[in-house]
Amino acid sequence: MQVRNGILAAVGNTPLIKLDKLLDQPKFDLYGKLEFLNPGGSIKDRPATQMLLEALERGKIDRNTTIIESSSGNLVIGLAQACAYLGMKLICVMDINSTVTNRQIIRTYGATLDLVEKPDPITGGFLQARIRRVQELLDRIPNSFNCNQYANTDNSLAHHQTMGEIATVLDNGVDYLFCATSSCGSLRGCAEYIAQKGLNTHIVAIDAQGSVIFGDEPKKRLIPGHGASRVPELFHPDFASTHLLMSDFECVTGCRRLLEREAIFAGGSSGAIVSAILKFQSQIPAGSTCVAIFYDRGERYLDTIYSDRWVNEHFGNLAYSRYATKSQQEIAVN
Repeated sequence: MQVRNGILAAVGNTPLIKLDKLLDQPKFDLYGKLEFLNPGGSIKDRPATQMLLEALERGKIDRNTTIIESSSGNLVIGLAQACAYLGMKLICVMDINSTVTNRQIIRTYGATLDLVEKPDPITGGFLQARIRRVQELLDRIPNSFNCNQYANTDNSLAHHQTMGEIATVLDNGVDYLFCATSSCGSLRGCAEYIAQKGLNTHIVAIDAQGSVIFGDEPKKRLIPGHGASRVPELFHPDFASTHLLMSDFECVTGCRRLLEREAIFAGGSSGAIVSAILKFQSQIPAGSTCVAIFYDRGERYLDTIYSDRWVNEHFGNLAYSRYATKSQQEIAVN
């Protein structure tokens, strides 16, 4: 790890807490890795800082380089934070599915926002359209650089530390790690650390329905930052012991359960992980030790996951469904 100063020194070493209330009559121990407590609000602070500092150290870029990156939000927020501290220029290529909150955060850091408004005509997704736009900007702007989170092994290298922190705290071993997929940096990094240290940890990868990472048919997804419309170069199917595909609705219900039961205000992929654990728990042997990674802050989803109006528009009245939390059912009755 590089020597880090200022705000960048606060990246990593996030809390790992015992989750006592999430499950009904649990037969195993469950912990949550609170990655949203990174200073930029998500686990993406780790690879953003790692990729940028490594590129500087190797002489690939200098302080006058313009960084150009594609992201739905969290990665470029991490880069915006790092670039603001280092005094570097950043162009964030996002699309219209990105939240207004994320765009405002990026602008507040002083980065430039380049918004892609039309999906890729072949894949129907925005990821390939954003990547094409990044290349156009790289060709046009001298001394520019793309970190390329989907292929950059410094992304996954940053998550050796993530898994290392977990393994250090739970020194008796981790039996199951629940890990979401997008760029696949955390999936690969944790898997590499587990393999290198000879740990007996099974990774359960959580992907989105409509994401192509594990071969599902591509379709529109409502939750940004979970899944992908192309298979990242960092991905390999052997990194996970098994995988589960979760719907946008399950992201919503998982997030709301996590908030109501544990008072943890987290983002969409965290909700997918919660719902996945509920589905998978019968396959977990009694006495196991499990860890769920909670990736980003819930504030970035106030207009979507935590908005009853948005939820009702896309999924119907949640309060009357069998997925409603206790407080939502009480509101419906009253």
